[in-house]
Amino acid sequence: MSSPAIPFAVFLVVASLLISPSLSQTCSSQKFTNKKVYTRCSDLPALKSFLHWTYNAENSTLDIAFVAPPDKSDGWIAWAINPKDTGMAGAQTLLAFKNSKGEMLVKTYDILSYTSIKESSKLWFDVKESAAEFSGGLMRLFATLVLPEKGKTTLNHVWQVGPSLTNGFPAKHDFQLANLNSKGTLDLLSGESKSGASGDSKVKRKNIHGILNAISWGILFPVGIIIARYLRTFQSADPAWFYLHISCQCSAYIIGVAGWATGLKLGSESKGITYDTHRNIGIALFSLATLQVFALLLRPKKDNKYRFYWNIYHHGVGYTMLVLSLINVFKGLDILDPVTKWRSAYIGILVVLGAIALLLEVITWIVVLRRKSNKSTKPYDG
Repeated sequence: MSSPAIPFAVFLVVASLLISPSLSQTCSSQKFTNKKVYTRCSDLPALKSFLHWTYNAENSTLDIAFVAPPDKSDGWIAWAINPKDTGMAGAQTLLAFKNSKGEMLVKTYDILSYTSIKESSKLWFDVKESAAEFSGGLMRLFATLVLPEKGKTTLNHVWQVGPSLTNGFPAKHDFQLANLNSKGTLDLLSGESKSGASGDSKVKRKNIHGILNAISWGILFPVGIIIARYLRTFQSADPAWFYLHISCQCSAYIIGVAGWATGLKLGSESKGITYDTHRNIGIALFSLATLQVFALLLRPKKDNKYRFYWNIYHHGVGYTMLVLSLINVFKGLDILDPVTKWRSAYIGILVVLGAIALLLEVITWIVVLRRKSNKSTKPYDG
């Protein structure tokens, strides 16, 4: 009998051969075709990128090699220094791309704001030399810069990758977490490249926003609907089902308002970055949920002639919110792009809720049909 360790070892060997070199490399293992060697390198924390550099304090020159996989083969990569801030706005950028002839070029851009970018040869630093190459799924940008401030050894740097160019102009990059977190401070002497604390704080707030909304709109709200639709069928559950339904929906509303408020805060801190569909659905959900809360206060009694119309309104708005809430939770997951297990966990919760709803639907119809059958066979007593 062969040992189970043998096929597992074979699997590891095959898997290692299948892993893309761009995913398995570290900066210290990278070699360049021009045989150039740099004194420092850093595995950057986002976008599978690497930075190599040599800093000469005497003449304030900085030789860099920025390495990253573009979004697509005809995409672009960029590395920038921001002399005033830690983000993209105000950054002075080197951008490498492949032109229509298949040649690798490097251009310089001044990012005036999140919505304004212009090609410019006059940057905060001078570019003495620049070149680029593309092979093995990686683009490599080489440049020699002259920094204007001698002795300034800590820089705010930003890096990015994009999908394509339109008429020679770089198309917008994605706005996933990796793209938004591709910034930090670079110590030219110690070799440290740190992500900004503000970026980590914003990621934390985004996660809180996602968790609050997933719990409220994505879980509690559907559970409240299941309670109202199915438990009311059983006479022994009246009026307990009503109070359970109200408790569940009010809790969902309170938590949802907190999630909505964190979303507004994040939006105000991310000028120029918008997720229109996610935002608009969120506003619609908040508005409809607020109407439902006020409708509860105006709920007619069962024998009121307007109760029929109130039920149509209440149920219609409720089911509309259910559809919108599920769509928006998945929109939010697309934006946050969390580890796969979180998306899988939420889908698992929905599958369980769906199975429970399906089972209760069958039971409800059985109960209703039996009641109708009993009524139709009951003898007339005069």
